[in-house]
Amino acid sequence: MPTRLAPGDVAPVFTLPTAGGGSVSLAGYRGRHVVVYFYPKAMTSGCTTQACDFRDSLASLAAAGYDVVGISPDPLERLAEFAAKERLTFPLASDPSATTLAAWGAYGEKVKDGRTVTGVIRSTVVVGPDGRVELARYDVAADGHVAALRTELGLD
Repeated sequence: MPTRLAPGDVAPVFTLPTAGGGSVSLAGYRGRHVVVYFYPKAMTSGCTTQACDFRDSLASLAAAGYDVVGISPDPLERLAEFAAKERLTFPLASDPSATTLAAWGAYGEKVKDGRTVTGVIRSTVVVGPDGRVELARYDVAADGHVAALRTELGLD
């Protein structure tokens, strides 16, 4: 099992290329709350559900001081297509080497369809303004996850 982050841990730094060109860096969110979520594959049913739930909650999350960043191993072209198709306005970052995914505990062995496989572990980590983990959830379900997160953050 990968090492998972816990509240109080310093969030691992990253700078990754994004779907719209440019890059996103954890350092760019210093002084703000950021929800970093990790998903296996753009344009699949579960990942689409989760991304659209974040999209639909983006205004209320932003009003409460939370930014959102999605990270997957998908190539930039696929992420750009996903963002355009689903009207996603938050950064989608590409981590094809899974280096950032692994550093955040979101890549490793998992059980899928009764088999042990290696891949992305659907996860969400909330990082505080000081760069420390405030909340970390691993093996989350795509459906209903954003609603549960909003409740945990006291936004409902």
